[in-house]
Amino acid sequence: MLDGVTMRFKKFSLSQWFIILACLLLNACGGSSSDTVEEVVQQKSFITLKITDAPIDTATEVVVEFTGVELKPASGAPLNFDFDEAKTIDLLALQGNDSEVLLENIEVESGSYQWARLKVNAQINTMDSYISFENGNSFSLYVPSGNQSGLKLNDSFTVLAGQTTSFTIDFDLRKSVINPKGLVNDYILKPRLRIIDNAEISTITGTVSDELMNQASCAEGASIYVFSGHDMTPDDEGSSTPPLTSSFVNLNSESGIYEFVVAYLSPGNYTLSLTCDADLDAPEVDDDITFLASVNVSTDANQTAEVMIN
Repeated sequence: MLDGVTMRFKKFSLSQWFIILACLLLNACGGSSSDTVEEVVQQKSFITLKITDAPIDTATEVVVEFTGVELKPASGAPLNFDFDEAKTIDLLALQGNDSEVLLENIEVESGSYQWARLKVNAQINTMDSYISFENGNSFSLYVPSGNQSGLKLNDSFTVLAGQTTSFTIDFDLRKSVINPKGLVNDYILKPRLRIIDNAEISTITGTVSDELMNQASCAEGASIYVFSGHDMTPDDEGSSTPPLTSSFVNLNSESGIYEFVVAYLSPGNYTLSLTCDADLDAPEVDDDITFLASVNVSTDANQTAEVMIN
């Protein structure tokens, strides 16, 4: 019945209304009006956007206040999605496979997008966003022009037609948090972001031998640095060939085994390298840090690769 069809149209966009009405009035779509309606519904596209984090040493909290997301289609004006209430997220709590939703099943046009911008409150001398350390000290996190430009991700991505496309943004804190000279009460947050299509993510889980972890240098700062490609020569964050991402090595109190998880990787070849100097690695300085062992690993989409470093 027409009334029944009308009820189903209530959430259609203006462009979808034109398509449906043209098909109903001209009967030129090669099928019944109900088939046409279903075809239009199937072409609606949605995006889900999550955020996760690679770690930073000695910090206990890295809290950022997000106020919205902006997406830039390849053609057309940017799309703004402002939150009704700011989302306060402790990025340091998002380790391994953990993530937090920023956008969920939001209807957008399908196609290519040039960039994404995370809107934040992160002003100088203001504790809306902040970092806390093991010694109990806390400092505001300051994003230069943060309230205007936010945290911009310049990687392109594609939203598929007729379905929900889900992405995760990896917020690499080890690369992003800067302790600058001249700012007493603030740390600077310089975004080091990458976006991963959740339909193609891969994960690496691994263990590190007691022989390596029992070395005196591994009393603290034990981390796995991940480099793109096999047989890569490992280097520090401030070098010309920094790691793609990193992960802490943690002692499993029940099994007594040293473990790590690297999640949200694209399928491919990687070199994993163990360092116990991660706490000495400044993101904007070419530091001389030591790597104790490396291993090659290949990953596949939606699969978990297991490795041992010894």
